[in-house]
Amino acid sequence: MSTQPSPASSAEPSTAADWATALTPRLAHFVAVARHEHVTRAAYDLGVPQSTLSRSLSRLEADLGVALLARHGRTVSLTPAGRTFLASAERALAAVEQAAESVRSDADPATGKVAFGFLHTLGWETVPSLIRAFRAEHPRVRFALVQNYGAAMLERLRAGELDLCLTSPVPDAADLVARRLDEQRLSLVVPDDHPLAARRRVRLAEVAGEPFVTLEPGYGMRRILESLCAEAGFRPRIAFEGEEAETIRGLVAAGLGVALLPPPAIARPGVHELTVTAPRAVREIGLAWSAGRPDTAPVAAFKEFLLSRRGRLLG
Repeated sequence: MSTQPSPASSAEPSTAADWATALTPRLAHFVAVARHEHVTRAAYDLGVPQSTLSRSLSRLEADLGVALLARHGRTVSLTPAGRTFLASAERALAAVEQAAESVRSDADPATGKVAFGFLHTLGWETVPSLIRAFRAEHPRVRFALVQNYGAAMLERLRAGELDLCLTSPVPDAADLVARRLDEQRLSLVVPDDHPLAARRRVRLAEVAGEPFVTLEPGYGMRRILESLCAEAGFRPRIAFEGEEAETIRGLVAAGLGVALLPPPAIARPGVHELTVTAPRAVREIGLAWSAGRPDTAPVAAFKEFLLSRRGRLLG
């Protein structure tokens, strides 16, 4: 091996991406030779022909434009540039090995990870119950849990940050796959001292003149409220907006308006919940995932588990 690099070819890398593409396959070769200080032993250790290893090292030096190794008989030693490059090459390979181990671990059928998103209103009881039931058969599968409103979860799904999410309304988009799992009845929530508090049922049109407390635009429940009010023949007058259903109930209890909400996790003092008889007030709960993205074994198992609970997701 020459101690000087051969002239760079006309295809010399010109961008960071080009450099990474050119250098990455040769880093392991260089590190092995540097550790053994012997090309033949390094080739044997790597399981590649010595000629292949020698060509790889020559091309690496040509790309960099510096000599990394000096030959001494049958052995080699690092040049000053080679010592500098070795430290960075070892860090780069360690990072790749760590990343590979991480993705292998996440995909492991027994101990892998599922990134799972769900609505805040499903976090108190529904999701913990689902995970408990699933882990009865898959006790070592890990979960990264994300609570958010529907539109934000779908964006994270598209970005690859989530594997699956429970959301409402059920999305209809070409880049997503969605399956309806269940529906949840919605109630009109009024303060305890409201004239309707003595009743059990109400038509939504009866509160057309009332101020509404609701979730912010972008939340599925906000779209459902506006759609149901339009079906009842009016546009809701929004008095207050919030980000969380139980906060909305607190605002109703304070007499700041009425609200249309899914059932509470626990009974909230200061409010009364009425069944809405017209229009039919429900929200569909669906499971969504990215179209065309392959599932790891733990994701596939959890998806199958959730789909098997169609019609009884909410207990």
